[in-house]
Amino acid sequence: MQKEDFLQAALAKRRDQHALRQLWLTGQRTDFCSNDYLGLARSEKVQENAHAIAKQLDQVHGSGGSRLLAGNYELMEEAEQLIAEFHDAPAGLIFNSGYDANLGLFSCVPQKGDVVVYDQLIHASIRDGIRLSAAQAYSFQHNDLEDLQKKLLNADGRIFVAVESVYSMDGDTAPLEAICDLCDRHDAHLIVDEAHATGVVGGRGEGLVQELGLTERCFARVHTFGKAVGCHGAIVLGSHFLREYLINFCRPFIYTTALPPQAVAVMLSAYAIFPDMHAERKHLQHLIKLFRERLGGNSLTPIQVVMAPGNERVRQLAGQLQEEGLDVRAILHPTVPKGQERLRVVLHSFNTVEEVEQLAAIVLSYS
Repeated sequence: MQKEDFLQAALAKRRDQHALRQLWLTGQRTDFCSNDYLGLARSEKVQENAHAIAKQLDQVHGSGGSRLLAGNYELMEEAEQLIAEFHDAPAGLIFNSGYDANLGLFSCVPQKGDVVVYDQLIHASIRDGIRLSAAQAYSFQHNDLEDLQKKLLNADGRIFVAVESVYSMDGDTAPLEAICDLCDRHDAHLIVDEAHATGVVGGRGEGLVQELGLTERCFARVHTFGKAVGCHGAIVLGSHFLREYLINFCRPFIYTTALPPQAVAVMLSAYAIFPDMHAERKHLQHLIKLFRERLGGNSLTPIQVVMAPGNERVRQLAGQLQEEGLDVRAILHPTVPKGQERLRVVLHSFNTVEEVEQLAAIVLSYS
């Protein structure tokens, strides 16, 4: 259709750049791709426990509306209280996804006249939330404390600082203690996205903020459940005032159907299990050490990177690994800056030493 020429032109441009995204099935390949770090998304124990919880409920397939209408129920509020207590927070509010949580938090809390200073590698959901707010926003160089200090000195009004504890593309961690010091010095409100730390960082998987004893120095934290927790949804943690404010002003919370009780039952089941998965986290650390010994890298988290600049080159390398039965995905420009295309390798507690050795051998033979 002539009316869709502009769509075809955009797709053709992506295709010429070897950057066209496509949906495809993983098949039976070894998982080095998903964020299911502890295997809870495939856990029969989580499923059984969640089913037992759900059987006690009157409705499990749908909530019936937004939480301000028919969609609120006891199990949801119990989950919010339990998860907030686990993460040493006064209160929490559950959202349908991590994207919704960040979009809602950043679009409604910073106001006109406020300033948001964010790490340049912050997740797209936070960037989108900031765009919807009336606040001014400035990025600082990734994990660069000097640049953050400079941005804070030039900021007026109420200031918010947005970082991730573990960054999703490189697997590196934020210098949270030093960032807290800067926020204290400039009276800034620190917001930390713990998506890729939940479940795997800390003795019980509580996240980096708690591991470092920084909970009281954060204005808000976001823990998402679609990674190591193995289900869906997210929670914004903070004060009781923050929770009440979000209920009243956060459009992605107000105007969406609440998660069904079955989904919340899975959350509770996962939170009952992952804090005690010490052996799985220990094995995961062993695989991380092995990967770094074979292929280098600085990440101490399950997210590992193999740089292969150029969309075509990195896609060829990913294709070779997939032909050998290993599900490794290429991260292309424009998702990352040109020249920083890479394989994003995700290690899991259910991966074996032999699988990591096989992956490393293929990558080394290619280069």
